[in-house]
Amino acid sequence: MNKRKMVQGLSTLAVLFAIALVATSVQAQDDTHDGEASGYHFEAAKLGAGIALGLCGVGTGLSQGPIGAAAVGMIAEDSSKFVTGLIFTALPETIVLFGFLALFLL
Repeated sequence: MNKRKMVQGLSTLAVLFAIALVATSVQAQDDTHDGEASGYHFEAAKLGAGIALGLCGVGTGLSQGPIGAAAVGMIAEDSSKFVTGLIFTALPETIVLFGFLALFLL
């Protein structure tokens, strides 16, 4: 992987991370009328959790492509490294689990 693609990938990841942080920290102003809350805060929290889960899925998809290609090449050269390739291919899926955790905590 050349240096330019690596920097481009890291900057894309940083932008997606920043969007996820902003989306999950959306706060509504307390808009009360006679003691009733508007409910906007809860809707914004659900929207932020959905965006965070979607971005986790996108990040996982972007990372599994090159990892899968490298794992197939590694297994083609030495078939005894199948388990190692499988573990490295499954590791990015834990990112989506963190997205599900954020979704279910709200």
